[in-house]
Amino acid sequence: MARDLYEVIGVPKNATDEEIKKAFRRKARELHPDVNKSADAEEQFKELNEAYDVLSDPNKRAQYDRFGTIPGASGGPQYVDFEDLFGGFNMGDLFSSFFGGMGGAGAMRREGRDMGVGLRLTLEEVATGCKKEIAYDRLAPCPDCDGTGLGEGGKQVTCTECGGRGRVMTVQRTMFGDMQASTTCPACQGTGQSIENPCTECSGQGRVPDHQRITVEVPVGIRDGQQLRLGGFGEAGMQGAQSGDLIVTCRIIPHEYFERDGDNLHTRVNVSIVQASLGAEIEVDGIFEDEKVAVRIPEGCQHGQVVRTRGFGMPRFRSSARGDLFTHVNIEVPRKLSKRERELLEQLAEEMGEKRNSPRTPLQKIRDAFN
Repeated sequence: MARDLYEVIGVPKNATDEEIKKAFRRKARELHPDVNKSADAEEQFKELNEAYDVLSDPNKRAQYDRFGTIPGASGGPQYVDFEDLFGGFNMGDLFSSFFGGMGGAGAMRREGRDMGVGLRLTLEEVATGCKKEIAYDRLAPCPDCDGTGLGEGGKQVTCTECGGRGRVMTVQRTMFGDMQASTTCPACQGTGQSIENPCTECSGQGRVPDHQRITVEVPVGIRDGQQLRLGGFGEAGMQGAQSGDLIVTCRIIPHEYFERDGDNLHTRVNVSIVQASLGAEIEVDGIFEDEKVAVRIPEGCQHGQVVRTRGFGMPRFRSSARGDLFTHVNIEVPRKLSKRERELLEQLAEEMGEKRNSPRTPLQKIRDAFN
């Protein structure tokens, strides 16, 4: 995007967040392809969305003000906290819904719909619990009219078109005679009410497209795919009707060292043939920062054997108890031996009556001496 982002939205560089929001909504209503039929309306609307995405985010705006670049545009790291699970809501979709609520032949849905986002979490965040900020687009209550849809001196009145019934009778002439049909009132969209002096910001809907930020408290021990329901943070209802909920689906990022199985954790560890034969106590990292777990390797441990350490797994959901840690043992065989190590193993082989390779050649003995 070559143009200045503030110029795209139509605000000065010292504009407040609220001024940026209002300017964006005003321009979006002018440029949305559902209203603006010019050839480049869609491209201008897309440019407006991209500008608002940066200037509505305090971190992105600060970077843009300082460096004059768009965060993430050069292939660098970009903060992404969520993904939409219900089909890719964005400002374009929300404005389409917004304009769809201002007309049409069908009955208007007054209650807000539920919305869904997916929240990515690390295993460490799940173990300790955390607070995460989610940014998403929704139809939010209009700040100018507090969601009522009423402008200054405005009021709700009975629809004059349908007399408050919400439906009108239509007559169609056919070859079989006049046919009557009852249809949704196009003036009030089936509500039976209309507004005198509607709010100019929301055109009487009581809601406006907005880029929202909320903080979600993630409880300890939540499972992958488990959902959190935030009441009232979904799509706002029309003219003060009930809002939908925001459903947050938790997605846990695979861990480098641990694999989760319910409340238990699985990890792998390498031990020497001596430790496996004689037994040993080794130290492995736990899921918490700086946590060390003492794992007892039993005498005669076999390759692939699993050792259980109770109480060092994941914290249970909303509980102080923890699952167990299962350590999968991998026995490492040394690739090179010193002369003394070889002699000891040869003596052990003779003691145990085990077969081994034929005696070493003089050249091999020389190599051993140098090693």
